[in-house]
Amino acid sequence: MDVPLAHLDRPFDYLVPAELDGTAVAGVRVKVRFAGQLVDGWLLERVAESDHPRLSYLEKVVSPEPVLAPEIAALARAVADRYAGSLADVLRLAVPPRHARVEKEPRADDDRPAPFDGPVGPRGWGDYPAGPAYLRALTEGRAPRAVWSALAGEDWAARYADAVAATVAGGRGAVVVVADNRDLDRLDTALTAALGPGRHACLSAALGPARRYRAFLAARRGDVPVVIGTRAAMFAPVDRLGLVAVWDDGDDLHAEPRAPYPHAREVLLTRAQLAEAGALVGGYARTAEAQLLVETGWAREVVADRATVRARTPAIAPTGDDPQLARDPGAATARLPSLAWTAARDTLRADAPVLVQVPRRGYLPSVSCADCRTPARCPHCAGPLALRSHDAPPACRWCGRVAAAYACPECGGRRLRAAVTGARRTAEELGRAFPGVPVRTSGREEVLATVPGGAGLVIATPGAEPVAEGGYGAVLLLDSWALLTRADLRAGEEALRRWLAAAALARPAPAGGRVVVVADGALAPVQALLRWDAAWFAARELAERRELGFPPAVKMASVTGVADAVADLLAGAPLPEEAELLGPVPADDDRERMLVRVPRARAAALAEALHAAAGRRSARKAAEPVRLQVDPLSLF
Repeated sequence: MDVPLAHLDRPFDYLVPAELDGTAVAGVRVKVRFAGQLVDGWLLERVAESDHPRLSYLEKVVSPEPVLAPEIAALARAVADRYAGSLADVLRLAVPPRHARVEKEPRADDDRPAPFDGPVGPRGWGDYPAGPAYLRALTEGRAPRAVWSALAGEDWAARYADAVAATVAGGRGAVVVVADNRDLDRLDTALTAALGPGRHACLSAALGPARRYRAFLAARRGDVPVVIGTRAAMFAPVDRLGLVAVWDDGDDLHAEPRAPYPHAREVLLTRAQLAEAGALVGGYARTAEAQLLVETGWAREVVADRATVRARTPAIAPTGDDPQLARDPGAATARLPSLAWTAARDTLRADAPVLVQVPRRGYLPSVSCADCRTPARCPHCAGPLALRSHDAPPACRWCGRVAAAYACPECGGRRLRAAVTGARRTAEELGRAFPGVPVRTSGREEVLATVPGGAGLVIATPGAEPVAEGGYGAVLLLDSWALLTRADLRAGEEALRRWLAAAALARPAPAGGRVVVVADGALAPVQALLRWDAAWFAARELAERRELGFPPAVKMASVTGVADAVADLLAGAPLPEEAELLGPVPADDDRERMLVRVPRARAAALAEALHAAAGRRSARKAAEPVRLQVDPLSLF
């Protein structure tokens, strides 16, 4: 039943009236009487007998359309158990709201495309030693699992289309999930070219209720063998599933913001396990979670050899290493050091575009040391300091404490300066510096898909970088401190992911492509960028997290709410003996947060204990809500 109460998270038996016998099939939406009210539900199964002596009757079959496939019901139950959630919450994510008019639209069997028999070859996968074997395994009906590190300049959408075509040629279906609609449009174009029109459906919340439900029904009825989309597609029903794939799994858009907060990568990998299907986790960067798949043997890595990497990668240089500082002492404090300035000037003179990546849009006020430009952080909680007025001492934006005796940890300076950074401010500054050169911005207000290949400046925030015709002649990665100094477990991983995504749009070094990152070359993320070696950084990151006891080396759950509610839930949770309680730490709105850490082998026991405790609280009708989140993206 669609009831958001943890203690009612179980199936209920009802009698089927004779007049509903023909339409009450597994998977349909129904209405039932419960506690004196008419509630929505899904019919999971028809059985001959029940263990309960007295049963009520089904009130109504809402629609004869069996929208809930048995394999999706099993998947939803597995996801709910993994994330300490309820089946009803997961089914609300898995099955889109009903659109009656779309259900009544006439169907024509001759509208279905003919079976796919197009050519399937390694194509661009030939640049990766294990790539052709991976495609052959998909075509032969096996279940290969791969973690793919894409080369610079790689047409990732075409490579995913090749993998999907190989799966369809083997008589099976595929589900591919991307982070946003821009990536979805790119993959849609590539799949249409590889499979022909009408053989795949796009699922996205941005499509609107009617188009989304129409695409969902096309997949559920078996009209298309392939479904692609944003995270809304991770539960898409596909017959004979042979491949699940996710691109750029480190993007936080893959994390569902509604309970029980599943991540698209984890849902797809669970599907691969249940359906014995192949899996593909790809990106220019590699997350620690993907590295864990490789190190445990669950998946194999698909990477290019170093000679191919060097041939495809642009020339990458940092501005903060010793040789650069010797030539340009001001590089340590300049926002646009001479190396970056020269790269932009020379590229524009060569009639090629320049991409400038800025971590944030608009005008972002920030406070830094006036002498060395080190960001000013609170000595108590490491939060960012703010200048309240010209004669008042700085105060922390997080904890509110006043840092009257602040001294820079790098140079000992006591003078602070306020600065503004962002895409719009950067566009204005560079527009004045290079008069007559077209300046385009790409960000929240307008995200550009492509730009011309001639001379021009493109200022973009991470994730909004457009593709340039022929590639960018230079890519400048500014304000690296804004990414690297965040108080976040994934700060280095996220910085590298954003840098690689931008650098991948540059031309190869033999064709004159250059990338300049305004950062110290000794930092691990910068080293990984210079060598284009995301696998090395992911292995290093995972090893450090093992040593410190952080995810994904361990399992963690967060419990957020008012102090009494959090204490009540944890007191009633039969936690495993190995569980460690960390906290509490302040959360927003006078709430607090507790973390529970267990070894990976005890993850199921942790989720079961938390779900049982939530069930007891809902049965007692506890007034204060508590938010449970397993594998939270951010721990702090």
